[in-house]
Amino acid sequence: VSIEKSELLSAMLKRKGIKHEVLNAKQHAKEAEIVAQAGKYGAVTIATNMAGRGTDIMLGGNAEFLARAELRKREIPEEIITEAIGFADTDVQEVIEARKLYRELYDKFNAEVKEKAVAVKEAGGLYILGTERHESRRIDNQLRGRSGRQGDEGESCFFLSIEDNLMRIFAGDRLENLMKTLNVDENTPIESKMLTKIIESSQKKVEGQNFSIRKNVLNYDDVMNTQREIIYKQRAQVLDGEDLHESILKMMEDLISSTVDTYLVDDEVKDDWNIVGLKEHFLGWLIGPEDLTFTDEELQEVSKEDIVNALSTKAGEIYQAKEEEYGSEIMRELERVILLKVVDTKWMAHIDDMEELKKGIGLRSYGQKNPVIEYRYEGFEMFDAMVEAIREDTIRMLLTVKLQRNEAPEREQVAKPDAPNAGAGDGSFSDEPVRAKKIGDNDPCPCGSGKKYKKCCKAKDMESK
Repeated sequence: VSIEKSELLSAMLKRKGIKHEVLNAKQHAKEAEIVAQAGKYGAVTIATNMAGRGTDIMLGGNAEFLARAELRKREIPEEIITEAIGFADTDVQEVIEARKLYRELYDKFNAEVKEKAVAVKEAGGLYILGTERHESRRIDNQLRGRSGRQGDEGESCFFLSIEDNLMRIFAGDRLENLMKTLNVDENTPIESKMLTKIIESSQKKVEGQNFSIRKNVLNYDDVMNTQREIIYKQRAQVLDGEDLHESILKMMEDLISSTVDTYLVDDEVKDDWNIVGLKEHFLGWLIGPEDLTFTDEELQEVSKEDIVNALSTKAGEIYQAKEEEYGSEIMRELERVILLKVVDTKWMAHIDDMEELKKGIGLRSYGQKNPVIEYRYEGFEMFDAMVEAIREDTIRMLLTVKLQRNEAPEREQVAKPDAPNAGAGDGSFSDEPVRAKKIGDNDPCPCGSGKKYKKCCKAKDMESK
């Protein structure tokens, strides 16, 4: 079930002088080659989980991989070999010659493999020997399914110790009592339907625990996914070049209205109004020192709506002046650039904040509170605060921005990758070339999806071809 166990078994077989291959995550680059030859006569292969290897175990061996290995021995470049085993039209003489050689080698090895396959079938076919049971029944079934494929001979057998983790944790007491009842020696193998049911019951418990863990993680991820959809929808509008003018004006109105509501709570009880705080909030970017100055008599006459209208009018005048100064075209692009930069900056900070919240939210269970509900509640509070901050920073920057004449706003990348040959700051660049690293089938896909490369972009490329 693990690399550690596979290497332990390998060491035991080496001491016995049994030639074998080891297939685990450390050998993922040549896993298809190892699996393809696991059906040769007398071949022994130690493998971790065999699910999804992408290659059938053919009894007698695999002629295609044998021919490919022979081409490598003859020092033919890998890219030529890849072309040689394909069927694409080509006029490159080197590929044509390699393709002819590959066909000859394939026919030769295929004849040998068919002869050896008969010997393998007579010996009983592929034998799957499980050294322990997995936590998941699905993996055990996939291992069993490796033998007897497509009408071939084969069988499987699993061994299990009472001291294995699966049994010790979930069924240790019951099995120990069973052993005492049957009065058998600890080295005596037991085969029983009752034992098989106990093992399957233990596996079901582990699967249930793992399912609960995945479900819990999904509950947390659903919160972030909902927020991600909202933010990415807004980013898509910006990147698609949509006219955001009406949205910006709406953001301006909402910002002024919500800020006034924060500082001027009750329209009736004006003694509770924080006019000084409201003035300080907008001072310098929306109003000047002479604005929002009232005598006691004037304060009794004015309403919250009057102050909202006054601030909205002021903001509209400043915005209109900017548009007249720079022109409508530049202002539309300026709206997109500023909104995109603010959204990206705030969103990256919000992701970090949500991660920190998740780390400690489990402690809420000590207070008889559901951590998932608390995470959802506080997460959306933080998201609302982020949206408010985006709105305010965007409007503040638009009302205070100053451009040089004939200078169009440029979009700026917020997260800059660490390039190995980036400029040193003095205009110089590294002379060392950037070498493209070959992506392995089981490496994480560079698109950032979290899937393996072979199941993501590579699979899409194959479909498009």
